[in-house]
Amino acid sequence: MTMGKRPFIFLFFMQQLLMLQGAKILTLCLLGGSHYLLMDEVSRILHNNSHEVTMFRQLGEGLLPGYHWRPIPYKIVTYFLDESYLQEFDEFFKEYSKLFFNGKSSLNDYITFMGQLSKQCNATLNQTDILDSLKADKYDIAVIDALNPCTFLVVEKLGVPYIAFFPGTFANGEHIGLPTPLSYVPIFQSSLTDHMDFFERVKNIFMYFGSHFVERKVQAQFEDVIKKHFPYESRPFLSDLYLKAELWLYNTDFSLDFARPLLPHIQYIGGLLAKPTKPVSQELEEFISQSGESGFIVVTLGSMISSYPNYEILKEMNSGFAKLPQKVIWRYQTSQWPKGLKLASNVKIMDWVSQNDLLGHPNVRLLVTHGGWNSLMEAVYHGVPVVGIPLFGDQFDNLARMKAKKMGTIITPDQIKAERFANVIQQITEDKSYKTSAMHLSVIHRSRPFPPDQQLVRWVEHIIQTGGGAHLRPYSFKQPWYQQCLLDVILFISSCLIVTIYIIVKLFKFLIRIFCSSRKQKQH
Repeated sequence: MTMGKRPFIFLFFMQQLLMLQGAKILTLCLLGGSHYLLMDEVSRILHNNSHEVTMFRQLGEGLLPGYHWRPIPYKIVTYFLDESYLQEFDEFFKEYSKLFFNGKSSLNDYITFMGQLSKQCNATLNQTDILDSLKADKYDIAVIDALNPCTFLVVEKLGVPYIAFFPGTFANGEHIGLPTPLSYVPIFQSSLTDHMDFFERVKNIFMYFGSHFVERKVQAQFEDVIKKHFPYESRPFLSDLYLKAELWLYNTDFSLDFARPLLPHIQYIGGLLAKPTKPVSQELEEFISQSGESGFIVVTLGSMISSYPNYEILKEMNSGFAKLPQKVIWRYQTSQWPKGLKLASNVKIMDWVSQNDLLGHPNVRLLVTHGGWNSLMEAVYHGVPVVGIPLFGDQFDNLARMKAKKMGTIITPDQIKAERFANVIQQITEDKSYKTSAMHLSVIHRSRPFPPDQQLVRWVEHIIQTGGGAHLRPYSFKQPWYQQCLLDVILFISSCLIVTIYIIVKLFKFLIRIFCSSRKQKQH
């Protein structure tokens, strides 16, 4: 190496180091519940690694009842939804919850929910003063909650390059250019596994075409928002914004998810909320100790739903728990417990529980959950078997993965009767094969070369340092659809074959005529 090059290389690496130490990162969180918990964790991890982090957060929909708020070390920029809309959304969510607990969740409900997000998006993009201020701050990169299409529109409005963080499995894989072999990759909301028989593969194909129809319906919900807030000559398509992401990070892991093809710009960092255990409170420790060797069960049906609108299911679950030898710690708003229903003597209800710490307790025996991906990843991390009660969205698919990995079983809301519910729980807690499977998945998850928080930081810094993720995205994203499907090549080869066959047929006909003519002349 020549002496002249050494100062240049030194300065280059010093520049990169200084840039990474001082990177300005914007995180977007426009949903509550587990979405906020994840984006808060992402923001904390980046902040703790010496980056200047600002979260743009929407407040008001209150989807974390009972949550014990932690001090926030990074900067937050917030705005509140309109009071009249909040009343509308609250009524919508209550009706939505009733459908879930009656086992009536459907794709149409998902589209309706996206319609609510489009209304919120219109309000978000109306915050022109806040958006102008964020734009003036000139962030190096944004990390957005990719479930909500509005986050793509916000960063497009700000003109900031972005990393899309998806809070679950590869549910949208076919919509972001991810190879999706339908013979073993189940489509979102199919509830299939990667081991499909003939008719399940038929179902998966129909679900594939149906998913594109649903995606078009979802994107249509945001068309009016785009027309209102973007000038005609620069109106984006959501499908293009999905492909524009510098990187896609998924909150999943192949300990629980099914193996499938990925592209270089698709990375998985599942388990951000699963952590080493902290001691539980003295009150909980005393309650747990009363069960002796029987241990205890944790019951949480999601961060968003703290009390259940179906009295009959609540009564049957309570009666089922009363038949068990274990103690039960149940996240349920104490103020919402029905006055006429006596709580089982072995059950303790709490407004909020530290699920991760309870799952890491040596006496825990089971998690009863709605099947949220964060809950399942925490159960995998701590090696705890599961009984799943799917309610809506991705929970049916999530629990199908859990059951396929032999980590537990599923019972739907309409199947919950006290005797049956208790029998299902006893089956999972007494059959040691479920615990063995859960511990094996825990080994797979924990023995990855790098923990998820390190992967998050390294990938974000890689994108900043290299000036984007263009080197990771395949050229197919720039190709017309007919080139991607090789239709032009197929047409060319088919045309050549047809012309060749035509010439051969004509030549044979010509030769036959000559041969026949020659024979006739000889006969004469």
